[in-house]
Amino acid sequence: MKDYWKEEEANPKKVNKKKIITSIIIAIIIILIAVITIIYQTNKQVRNWIDKNIFRKEVMQDKVATIELKEDQHSNVCAFNKYLGVLNKNQFTIYGNTGNEEKTLEIQISNPIFNSENRYLAIAEKKGKKFYIIEDKDISWEATIEGNIAQIHVNKNGYVAIVITDTSYKTVVEMYNPEGKEIFKTYLSSTRTADVAISNDDKYLAIAEVDTSGTIIQSNIKVISIEKASNDPTNSIEKTYQGEQDKLITNIKYQDKNKLICMYTDSIHIIENNEDTVLTNNENKKTIFQSIELTNHIIEIEEKSTGLFTAESVVNIINTENKGIKEYTADAVEKDISTYGNMIALNLGTEIEFINTNGWLVNRYIANQEITNIVLSDSIAGIIYRDNIEIVNL
Repeated sequence: MKDYWKEEEANPKKVNKKKIITSIIIAIIIILIAVITIIYQTNKQVRNWIDKNIFRKEVMQDKVATIELKEDQHSNVCAFNKYLGVLNKNQFTIYGNTGNEEKTLEIQISNPIFNSENRYLAIAEKKGKKFYIIEDKDISWEATIEGNIAQIHVNKNGYVAIVITDTSYKTVVEMYNPEGKEIFKTYLSSTRTADVAISNDDKYLAIAEVDTSGTIIQSNIKVISIEKASNDPTNSIEKTYQGEQDKLITNIKYQDKNKLICMYTDSIHIIENNEDTVLTNNENKKTIFQSIELTNHIIEIEEKSTGLFTAESVVNIINTENKGIKEYTADAVEKDISTYGNMIALNLGTEIEFINTNGWLVNRYIANQEITNIVLSDSIAGIIYRDNIEIVNL
């Protein structure tokens, strides 16, 4: 009979040293990555060093691509989609992210209002009658209205709302579909329009209106069904939300799931499921900036003193889906901000910190002079000087 025990002792199982060493190395690498990640998240000095020296998130003014401008001509600049646009003497020149000229369009506008969303850009003559809708790099359609254009708004699917003044009514709002066909007009006889917004599913038009005829300011938001208004504009109002007395509304924006964000001078509200709820207010804090022009987020920036003559800016980024808050701290007081999509630009004077809605630094631009004008989209920023535009890719 075969002795299996003796046979097993005679042929002991070999230890795979190579496999063990590989496993140990992988485990050490995982632990190191975890430790570095924790230090990066919690230690600001380490994070700044890694951002600058490893991730290369710091760019100097003389190292970026530029677009030259003619000093003796006034140019109007905008950022949209992945391009920068420069309007000068009815020529709208579109540039890519390396400063290369990609296309020039004939635009008969001298004093423009710009509004962009997704691949659409709307350009209107301020206090004029003409406007254009650009899709990607081509003119999709254009139109001329009666009255004077005060505002223009385009949503991500190409629906357009125009706010018109100086007619027999105090304000008229015209709505167009992506093909340029007028859907309806709505008339406001006694109130002025602070802002308009079109929902992402193209079902609703919201109008923020302000009544200053009495002794107390009254702000209201009307929500209009676009489908109903296309057949019967006079019976198309779905809901009217009345703001608190003496609160001035300045801006509204639709976000996903038909959440309507409303910004007042002293607070930001959210309207969802027919309820008006305060997201943030400025009581008991020194709020220097706030914005709702983001994708499913809002921000408020609070100035906090760090010494007798020093202060920092705390950026609170609030997720409007889950109401979670991410915080980012800049070591100086903001001079100005720009927001678009998931991107936030903090102008610190001679520096711009570009952060995302997750609260992380994306890029830091350092200039040799004071920065006064920024245009921003999700993927590109233009820093505008008298004779050129500096391009920062995000």
